[in-house]
Amino acid sequence: MRVIHTDISIIGAGLTGLSLGYYLKKEGKDFRIVEKDDRIGGVINTCSENGFVYESGPNTGVIATGELAELFEDLDPLCKIEKANSSSKKRLIWKNGKWNPLPSGLISALNTPLFSLKDKLRIAGEPFRRPGRDPDETVARLVVRRLGKSYLDYAVDPFIRGIYAGDPGKLITRYSLPRLYNLEHRYGSFIRGAIRKKTEVKTETEKKATREVFSAKGGLLNFVRALGKEAGESNILPGCPAVKIEKRDGEYVTYVTRRNGEKIKICSPRVVTTNPAPSLESLLPFLPGDQLGALSDLRYAPIILVVAGYGKWDGMPLDAFGGLVPSCEKRDMLGILFPSSIFKGRAPDEGALLSVFMGGINDQYLQGLPDEKLKEIAVNEIKVSLKTRRQPDLLLVFRYENAIPQYEISSKRRLAAISRIEKENPGLVIAGNIRDGIGMADRVKQAKEVAGKLCGQS
Repeated sequence: MRVIHTDISIIGAGLTGLSLGYYLKKEGKDFRIVEKDDRIGGVINTCSENGFVYESGPNTGVIATGELAELFEDLDPLCKIEKANSSSKKRLIWKNGKWNPLPSGLISALNTPLFSLKDKLRIAGEPFRRPGRDPDETVARLVVRRLGKSYLDYAVDPFIRGIYAGDPGKLITRYSLPRLYNLEHRYGSFIRGAIRKKTEVKTETEKKATREVFSAKGGLLNFVRALGKEAGESNILPGCPAVKIEKRDGEYVTYVTRRNGEKIKICSPRVVTTNPAPSLESLLPFLPGDQLGALSDLRYAPIILVVAGYGKWDGMPLDAFGGLVPSCEKRDMLGILFPSSIFKGRAPDEGALLSVFMGGINDQYLQGLPDEKLKEIAVNEIKVSLKTRRQPDLLLVFRYENAIPQYEISSKRRLAAISRIEKENPGLVIAGNIRDGIGMADRVKQAKEVAGKLCGQS
């Protein structure tokens, strides 16, 4: 058995683990990243086929934190950020058999057919409504209370389906949408809060959080590859499907069995997990059952992604980011993204690349269908909603059983357990998207914060 002594062990070479490795390398720390798969990046992967460049996992991110923007600045020219085309800013919402633009301001909100007249009139009174008193209020209850049912059905519900593939009636606002929660509880109102935030003094880092949609030039795989290179390929151990951590004499011993049969023991005073909740019980067997139970009590939304490529497009103009489908419309998809409209070079000049998302919390039955049936459903949804007569030239199915964690009422217990675990086990950090947000920007920000904490402990 090979023995490695290092300062910090990191479990998982997804975006969180790679970003953490990048920041630790900048500080001169010795570390090892252990990855179960043979490749780094987790679910992030970019593929090229017959003139199409598509993502088999996340398609885009949002520059929601300055830390993400600064990371891309640091990685340039190894990896360059690619921001969405300005023509793709429009978002579409499906209602009564057709797409409608999601309002982008007060005037368009008053004219849109998406919302009822009663709820449009309620907008004027939103700044004067009292803040809610329930810290565990769901997104659905908050939105209905402040804006009305039609805003929930045709703005927030499709947004939640597009981000979490979840149910706004189950997601707790302060965990799942903390920015929205803070607008009400810090400023008393969504509208007043939005106005106040525009006038507040921001740090140089905060100014870089532009909320623009982004990818990396050539695809998101180039982003994680750049991070892997900068973190140091010699610091990453891929192909490690069997990993277990034991706590011994004030340090953590990570036992690793690689796919090639090699056995490794990594000894370190500090260890960071970035794993999904279901794997933590076997990874951290020294934790008490009640703490492990609180960690594993996390529901995940399953996602099906169907990639469809058209060498020649004959449907409606794809002059938008994509379209989202409210749950009340009862379609077999969460929505469709238009990657070839968002970024250059994703499809042949006269063609189109589409990403159809299906499943989620409320349509889990789709997971049981065979790939051919899912392809049939996706192609039909494209034909009905985007008015094309053609069959796709590229059609692929990707399934993710535990795709997106749902920040529901169990989050309160889980976060308390994480705080207690880290206090009772100095040197152990529970990271990843089981806390602190699910977006790529959240992962980078968390990694930088964890790195700062670990370096400050030295």
